[in-house]
Order: sequence, then C-alpha cells, then structure tokens
Amino acid sequence: MSSLADKISIIINRELNKEQNINQYRKPLVGFASAHDPLFAKMKELIGPHILHPTELLPQAKTVVAFFLPYSKYIVQANRNSTGVAKEWAKAYVKTNKLIETICLELTEELRQQHVIATFQKATHNFNKQDLTAPWSHRSAAYVAGLGTFGLNRMLITPSVCAGRFGSIIISAEIEPTPPPKEEYCLYFKSRKCRFCINNCPVGALTENSLDKQKCYVHLLATAKKFPKLGFCDVCGKCTVGPCALMG
Repeated sequence: MSSLADKISIIINRELNKEQNINQYRKPLVGFASAHDPLFAKMKELIGPHILHPTELLPQAKTVVAFFLPYSKYIVQANRNSTGVAKEWAKAYVKTNKLIETICLELTEELRQQHVIATFQKATHNFNKQDLTAPWSHRSAAYVAGLGTFGLNRMLITPSVCAGRFGSIIISAEIEPTPPPKEEYCLYFKSRKCRFCINNCPVGALTENSLDKQKCYVHLLATAKKFPKLGFCDVCGKCTVGPCALMG
C-alpha cells in the first residue's frame, strides 16, 4: 500500500475512533479503484445513463476511494430482534451518514494540503424522489474498489459483514487498485441455501429476481415518521441483518 493509501486509511480510522463507543462500529474497510476502470463506464449500461462517471465529477480523477463503516453486532442484533425498525439501527443510520460526510471533508482538506484534488457525493438523499435514481452509487464504487460482492438483497456484502454504510471520494492522485474478491460472499449465490433477506422484507419488495424500489421507499418514508427526533430517518435494514451481517 502506498504512503497516500496509508494516510487515507489512517484518516478514516481516526475519524471513526472519534465517534466510537462501545457498541457502534467494527473495523472499517478501505478500497481503491482506478477512476478509469471499465466498470465505471459499464455502469451507464447496467444501471442507467444517469450514473456519472468519476471523471464527470472530477475531470482530473485518477482514483476512487471507497470505504465501509460496519455496524457492531449489537446494532445488527437489535434490528434483527425488533418487530419493527430498532431505534439503535435508526440512530446508527443518522449518525453514520454524518460521520461519512465528516470523513470526506477531512480527507478533502488533508489531501488538498498534499496538492491532491478531491470531490465526493453525500452519503444519502442525493437521489431523484420520483424515479429513485441517483447520479452516484457508493455501493457500486465500493464494488469496483474490491470491497465485496452484491448479494440477493442488492446490497454489497463484504468479507465480514453487509450491515453498515458506504462512502466514497474521488481524487486526482493515482493509487494502486485493490484486487477484486476471490470468492462469492452472498450465501444464496454461493449455495442457494439462504433466503433470509427475502423472507425478512416487511413489505415483500424483495424477490429473487427484482427489488420493487417504490414499495421499499414507501415503507422507508413510513418508518421515518416513527423517529421524528432523529431527523429525517428513512431506514429499515431488515434485509441486511441476516447471516451475511454477522459473518465476521
């Protein structure tokens, strides 16, 4: 790992440790992708033309840095065991989105001091509320950066966990890409023995072949009304608290 990659990882760990408490997070993951990886161009075909290429966000882009802040087992189990969305999960969602913004701002400033230009998209709520499309996907960026494989739940599953939040930042410096995973992390795609995410979806939005985003979003908006003191908290997470959330 280059000295710049080391520095980026140190900053991410430092900012997470500032927010750490006994049951909040597990060890973060950091990965790197070339901004010119063919997968970024292919996303316009796979996801849609609305997805921006890294160079459309930063013309000088050379590397996309992706990171994952995994929730603790306590947070996962709280949401798994709750009949509705656990307050612990809702609080973690709001807090982690803010933490991702803090990390990206700190990275931008500290990299600027090394004459590296950086830009980023906010952690969430950067999508069109009509068709639910977003110009940038942190999960997809993390996939290209080798942090995991997509599961039946349409989430990115890392080697140890899928419950948490992804962030990413595009920079003008070149860092060696992280190699892709050598194995499949989704238990369903691996052995066809797990359907926890489908069975646990409270509104039936998730199937083996599709995700009804509108049905899911209506449920998220309804959930947000249950946590008015937390701010706008459109969260559920019931599809991300199965075996793939507690592997590590």
